[in-house]
Amino acid sequence: MSAFHKAQLSRLMMKIADNAFLAQNLYFKGGTCAAMSGFLDRLSVDLDFDIKTDADKIKIHQEFYVVFKKLKFEVKSESSKVLQFFLRYPAPPGSRNTLEIDALGEIYKSNVYEPRYLAEIDRVVNCQSLETMFANKLVAVQDRWLKRKKIVGRDIYDIHHFFYRGYSYSPDLIKERTGMEPLKYLEWLGEFIDGKLTNQIIDEDLNMLLTHEQFQNTRKSLKQEVLMFLTSRVKLPY
Repeated sequence: MSAFHKAQLSRLMMKIADNAFLAQNLYFKGGTCAAMSGFLDRLSVDLDFDIKTDADKIKIHQEFYVVFKKLKFEVKSESSKVLQFFLRYPAPPGSRNTLEIDALGEIYKSNVYEPRYLAEIDRVVNCQSLETMFANKLVAVQDRWLKRKKIVGRDIYDIHHFFYRGYSYSPDLIKERTGMEPLKYLEWLGEFIDGKLTNQIIDEDLNMLLTHEQFQNTRKSLKQEVLMFLTSRVKLPY
């Protein structure tokens, strides 16, 4: 991802944070949130949000359009069912010029949110807590597989990175989302990754999100190391 695309993400996030209605009714989450918070060391190309319970989604939709217009971002397409937009922004010829923004209404009871200062955009934004992000990332592997029969390398990379940094996850959220005891879920997750994750999946998804050095240092050991972290965690109380 180019620095130009990253700048567009930052511009959009600043406008969202400066919009009083959106700032009060959205919770920042996902890879870009983790990266802007300093929790994650890879590039992330889209913006993801949770919507505050009982928020006016029609008003949120309208205010998103206000923000897009101010930035001269074109809505290339959008979902008719959820708040999901595919945007095109002005860019030099041959450069990436699209990004996705999702704002989903399904909030889990165990999700925790907190105001956080994001130095990259010099704004305080309501975000998922680190423990909430980690738990949701752990469950995302199962969720993607059940819904789309898909595995993405960035999920595995993020799980590895969070374990490596010694972060904690919310066991209550894992149980709420999966119906399984947290350590039992991690045991399942290890078996799933061991059986389903291939080097091709890792290479295709991560080569554009990591620096060349990160990619070369990660690609061959990622699977083995994340399995080691999961196995070690299963043997310990959370």
